[in-house]
Amino acid sequence: MGSRSASPRRRAEQQRSRETRTAILTAAFAEFAEKGFEAASIRSIAERAGIQHPLITYHYPTKDLLWQAVAEHTFAQIRDEWDAHAEQNTDPDPLERLRAEYRALFAHTVTYPEFHRFMRQETSSNNPRLRWVADTVLRPLLDRLLPQITAAQEQGKLPRVEPMLFHYMMVSLTVTLSEFGPEMQLTSGIAADRLEVADEYWSLVDAMVFAAAQRVRTAG
Repeated sequence: MGSRSASPRRRAEQQRSRETRTAILTAAFAEFAEKGFEAASIRSIAERAGIQHPLITYHYPTKDLLWQAVAEHTFAQIRDEWDAHAEQNTDPDPLERLRAEYRALFAHTVTYPEFHRFMRQETSSNNPRLRWVADTVLRPLLDRLLPQITAAQEQGKLPRVEPMLFHYMMVSLTVTLSEFGPEMQLTSGIAADRLEVADEYWSLVDAMVFAAAQRVRTAG
């Protein structure tokens, strides 16, 4: 009887632990995006999360490990969105898969504008965190995208350029609203976080990149 009563208690403890880790990662994501790794502090992250800072070091003993956990969590969300779409859409066409995956990446940057700032903070120098995220987090995503780019090129649906160049062109397009949103708001009054603005922007990207590729293929 004792073991049966302990099981719900254990599950409750596990649930609280998951919720605590999620709160920590959310707060750390905002802190690192705003201040960068060096200026971010565990105490400030704890204040954002509304918890005592020893609880953070219990789950993540060093700031480096916390940063890595944030990066893994962030990119796992993107990968999960890709996987969910892949389950719903069985179309094997590589161009259509790329279209959907870059669209999902764009939607993520609109929902979480801190994403680009979080990454940009680490690209100013060739630091160990950038090398770690390139090897551990970005490489699996590239291993998924680059073969699709190559396949679409071989089908004549995309220009024959270095696939990595196409990828980073698309990355730059996906982060435009999160990068220039505040500036655009000041210069034009257009709010980048409005759904209709995001939809209109991505329709433009889609027409320039993917729809244009389809037209070229049809004309050929």
